Amino acid sequence: MAVRGPALAPSTLTCRPVEPVGPTGRGVSLEVVLLFVDIAVDALGAAREEIDALNVYPVPDGDTGTNMYLTVSAARDAVREATGGDPGADLGEALAAFSRGALLGARGNSGVILSEMMRAIARRLARSAPQERNAEVLAEALRQAADAAYAAVGTPVEGTILTVARAAAEAAEATREDPAARTRDVFTGAAEAARAALARTPGQLQALADAGVVDAGGRGLSVVLDAAETALTGRRPEAVLPRIGRHAIPVTTPTTGAGQPPGADLTPGGPSYEVMYLLDTDAERVPALRERLAGLGDALVVVGDERLWNVHVHVDDVGAAIEAGIEAGRPHRIRVTHFHDQLTQQAAQQEREAARPREGRCVVVVSAGPGLSALFGEAGAVVVEGGPGRRPSTGDLLGAITGCGAQEVVVLPNDGDSVRAAQVAASTATQDTGVRVAVIPTQAQVQGLAALAVHEPGRGFDADVLEMTATARHARHGAVTVAARQAMTMAGPCEPGDALGVVAGDFAV
Repeated sequence: MAVRGPALAPSTLTCRPVEPVGPTGRGVSLEVVLLFVDIAVDALGAAREEIDALNVYPVPDGDTGTNMYLTVSAARDAVREATGGDPGADLGEALAAFSRGALLGARGNSGVILSEMMRAIARRLARSAPQERNAEVLAEALRQAADAAYAAVGTPVEGTILTVARAAAEAAEATREDPAARTRDVFTGAAEAARAALARTPGQLQALADAGVVDAGGRGLSVVLDAAETALTGRRPEAVLPRIGRHAIPVTTPTTGAGQPPGADLTPGGPSYEVMYLLDTDAERVPALRERLAGLGDALVVVGDERLWNVHVHVDDVGAAIEAGIEAGRPHRIRVTHFHDQLTQQAAQQEREAARPREGRCVVVVSAGPGLSALFGEAGAVVVEGGPGRRPSTGDLLGAITGCGAQEVVVLPNDGDSVRAAQVAASTATQDTGVRVAVIPTQAQVQGLAALAVHEPGRGFDADVLEMTATARHARHGAVTVAARQAMTMAGPCEPGDALGVVAGDFAV
């Protein structure tokens, strides 16, 4: 049966250290991969607003933190969907799911680069042999990740996420020279080097020095490496205050970027649009695509392998960028962002949020079917569609929390695999809007129904949450499901297609 990792609040990034040793005694275990992705998503969720505020290069569109957060969230959701959170699942399948999730979910310039780095690490881990030292495998993985990042970018620029990645890789390779070095030593050295490299980025890129900030993408990568160190050591690294000379750099109050007024020049003479799409094509067609897109604009990143590629570029001629994809293969999931409109919409949204009074209490529930949705809706809840095979994303839940207009929100995920997404959405909503949010970790639909039955808006918020939580915990629940793969359960072995009886999350029949 599936064993899920510990629930970690974004503000409490401490954990039991895990040495990533596989069942053979060598290699990286799935347990540490699952722990890392949870901590990384939580950490990026907590730092998202700060990273967005740092975003001044290549375009000050204020979304780097959000894009990197969504990218890692997609990879996390994919690996948990593939494994059910079971650390005993197949590591190769989990890493393949992680890679594909990162590729499909990559957003923005830094998000696409980060996805390619994570995919390079996953590929190296999948190739690890039982006789290899963990420290050597991870050091090589970080080097290959840095190389992949540089290779993905049309015109590499120093003082960005690329510089931070290279510094981390060099430190990892230096650490592995010690025969006694362990994986945690590799990542501790890499994370420390990344923080130091991040502090130097304003001296390498004039746009950062002018704004008085460090690079946003580099900061996001540093957060991810810190998450890896936390997963392996149980320690949360202390943030290093970047400096130019003897002067500290503010990392949350840039003089330009997300706070610049709509209509101001984004980048003098720079492209006006961001174009992204997934592309089905053969690898041999990609070099010609890169060359064509490089002539149309900048911030070009093309990543992928075999038949699926993720394309990102900043251009003035949107049609030509899409036509280049059509000539190379089949583009789909096309997204076009006009930078000026994006900043204008962000400013307008902030004004609307500030002007709209929030009042009352709302319950947001995840429903597994139309009949249940009707029941929840009749009880006055805001329903987010979910269930096996269509679990809601963090963004879906965040939209429901912020869109309901209430000052107090109770979230009922009604599914163990949706609890994590609900907690991250709740934390993000509180940071962005000041809404008071409580997540009751309901594991089944009937628990959500029981909690909603005793919901009383006239009670104090804490008292209402306490009563709903107690009622949900006392609701007994069972289910009948079908085995998706061969496994050993509490009721004995099962094969794909077997009917399984579940009581309170444990397989009973």
